[in-house]
Amino acid sequence: MAPKPKRILLVDDNPNDLELALAAFQESDTPHDVRTATGGLAALELLRAAPAEERPHVVLLDLNMTHMDGLSVLDAIRSDPGLHDIPVVMLSTSRAQGDIQACYARGASAYVVKPMDFSRFTDAVKAIGGFWVDLNEAPPRLH
Repeated sequence: MAPKPKRILLVDDNPNDLELALAAFQESDTPHDVRTATGGLAALELLRAAPAEERPHVVLLDLNMTHMDGLSVLDAIRSDPGLHDIPVVMLSTSRAQGDIQACYARGASAYVVKPMDFSRFTDAVKAIGGFWVDLNEAPPRLH
């Protein structure tokens, strides 16, 4: 029997970045169940509506979004007892030390700068999926 695909929630308000990341996951050797949210509010609705056993194994969260930025979403996830243990990887074009420090201070599991080159972006997304989904052991309720 094939292993059950691991769940990923990809949150970005840029449709082009969502499309590129989805294409990268499709090229991966490991099956992933990738869901998308086009903003912070949509992401929180999806997370809170999902039964515990169907929540994502990792959230890939854009930092700079309109309406609700990634830091606000991260704060909401970390303060919610039902969500706080889900790994959250911040994705951003920003290399600003203040952004990186703010994300880690608020409980980000990792911070990845989005490469501008499609090939490097694809490699980065595959590496993120490879580690957080294939190698990392999720909390027991997510197995």
